[in-house]
Amino acid sequence: MPEPNPNASIEQIDQSSAAGACSDPTRRAVLLTALAGCACLAAIEPTLAEDEQPGASERPQKADVLVRAEGDKAGEVIKADDLTLGGPPVRAWPKDPKTSVVRKGSRLNEVALIKLDPNELDETTRARFPDGIVCYSIICSHAGCPITAWVKEEQGDKNVLKCMCHNSEFDPRQNAQVVFGPAPRRVAALPLTVADGAISVAAPFVGKVGAQQG
Repeated sequence: MPEPNPNASIEQIDQSSAAGACSDPTRRAVLLTALAGCACLAAIEPTLAEDEQPGASERPQKADVLVRAEGDKAGEVIKADDLTLGGPPVRAWPKDPKTSVVRKGSRLNEVALIKLDPNELDETTRARFPDGIVCYSIICSHAGCPITAWVKEEQGDKNVLKCMCHNSEFDPRQNAQVVFGPAPRRVAALPLTVADGAISVAAPFVGKVGAQQG
């Protein structure tokens, strides 16, 4: 079985395949070890040294747009109509619309965009994302691994963001509240504004970006 890639696109996991792989305790242990090892190695990658543009490592700023972080359309500005209601999430970088600098000089700037029904959001989340397009840091608050999965929650039937390093789960409808696993706190939210289908950053990150310290 090929090792999971923790930096793969956030996507639906084939539940039946996962169940088959986990039916054997030995295979399950090997799979979980591989997942944790790969994800945590990815989490300690240094800042993207090849991107030396001024402003590339700055945190998202108000009025930044968001561009795709991967795939054939990497670098393209994301619009509301590009997102599918209910997911899957789209990974993105903030981009300064004035200088055209993509702020990918730090892995802490990468975010996940998800289009949800506004009626599903709690009051705090709806205040930051009134159009139902939510945006969160992809850096897990536990050990700094990238959050790469969009799967059914461990203790329910809703899809949630999941870190495959140590299985922490975050509900994007409840301000990325931790609903399973060892993560000590929710991941940071990036408030958005949507006008005529155009998505832009409304304010800097709310909450600490990155893993716990100490």
